[in-house]
Amino acid sequence: MPHILTVARAPLAAFAAMGVVWGGFAAALPDIKTQLGVDEAQLGLMLLFSPIAAVTAMLLAPAFGAAMGRLALPMAALTMGLGMALPGQAASLVLFPLAIMVCGAGTGLTDVLMNARVAELENTRKIHLMNLCHAAYSFGYAGAAIGTGVMRGAGWSPAWVLGSMALVAAALALTTWEQDGQIDGLRKPKGPGAAGLGLLPLLGGAVVLIAFMTENAAEAWSALHIEKTLGGSPEQGALGPAALALTMGFARLAGQGLVARVNPYRLMTGGAVIAALGAMLAATAQTPLMAYTGFIVMGLGASVIAPTAFSLVGRLARPEARARAVARATLFGYCGYFFGPPLLGFIAGGFGLRWAFVFAACLLLVVLVLSPLMARRAR
Repeated sequence: MPHILTVARAPLAAFAAMGVVWGGFAAALPDIKTQLGVDEAQLGLMLLFSPIAAVTAMLLAPAFGAAMGRLALPMAALTMGLGMALPGQAASLVLFPLAIMVCGAGTGLTDVLMNARVAELENTRKIHLMNLCHAAYSFGYAGAAIGTGVMRGAGWSPAWVLGSMALVAAALALTTWEQDGQIDGLRKPKGPGAAGLGLLPLLGGAVVLIAFMTENAAEAWSALHIEKTLGGSPEQGALGPAALALTMGFARLAGQGLVARVNPYRLMTGGAVIAALGAMLAATAQTPLMAYTGFIVMGLGASVIAPTAFSLVGRLARPEARARAVARATLFGYCGYFFGPPLLGFIAGGFGLRWAFVFAACLLLVVLVLSPLMARRAR
C-alpha cells in the first residue's frame, strides 16, 4: 500500500480536494438556500451555472492539459479549491451564479485531468488505482460534510464555512505537483489515418453519468431531505451526506481488492441494484435514522460503479487514445455529477424530495442495460 500511495499521490490529492470542496458545499446548502431566499426549484436553477461552466472547461481540458504539461493538474485543482470561497460571499441572486461558475470551471478541468492521470498510471504501472482515488474523494467529502455540520451548528455563516473549506482544498491542490506529471495522449492525432474513439467512451461515460448523477444528487440534497422532510437538526442534516460519503469511501477501499477478483461487469450491475434499493429506502424513510440507513446502502452499491467504468474505458481503449477516451468518458459522466443536483432540485420542487430519490433509484437500474453493451465492445 505505501508504494501505491506514493505512485498515486498527485491524483489522490486532487480527488480529496474535490471531495472537500463539494462536501462542504453540499452540507452548507440549507444555509445557502436561506441566505439567497429561494425555494428548491430556484436553487436548482442557479446550481445549473456550475455544470455549464464545468462542461465548457471539460471540452477545453485536453488542450489545456497538453499546453500546460505537468502544471495542468495543480493549476486546475487550485482554481477549484480557491473558487469555493466565492459562493459563500455572494448573497446576491446575480453574483451567486457567477461565483459558482468559477468553482465549476476549476472542477471540470480537474475532473478530466485527474482521471486521465489515474488511467495512465494504472496501465503503465499495471496496478489498480481508480477505486483508491475515488475513495479519497469520498473521505474528503465526508470530512468536509462533518466539519461543515459542526461549523453550522456553531453559527458560522456560509462565507466562513466555504472559505475554510477553500483553504483546505487549496492546500491539497498544492500537493498535486509531480516532476513527471505530464499526461500523454491528450492531443488529438492529425491526418486521415487517425482513428476515432468509437462508442466505448460513450457507453462508459453513460454508466458514470448515472452513478454520479445519483451519487452527487443524493449528497447534495440529503441534508435538505433530513432537515426539511424529516425535521432533523443542522447537525443531523450534515450526517446525511457524511454517511453516504464515508460508506462509499470504505467500500471503494474494499473495491480496490475486489476489482482484481470479480468480473467488472457484474460488479457494476450488482452495485447498481444495491444502490437503487438504498435510494428507495431513503425515499420512504420516516426518521433521520432510516434515511441514514438508506444512504449507507446506496453508498455501498454506488461506490464501485464509476471507478469500475473508468478503469474499463482506460483498459479497453487503444494506448495512444487512452487519455482522450478517459477524458471523453469523464465529460459524459460528470455531466451527471453536475446536472444531478439541479435535476433532483426541479423534481423536488414539483413533487417533493421523496420522489427525487425514487427517480434516482429508477435511473440506477439503467446500468443493467449499459453494462452488457460495454462487455460486447470488449470482445
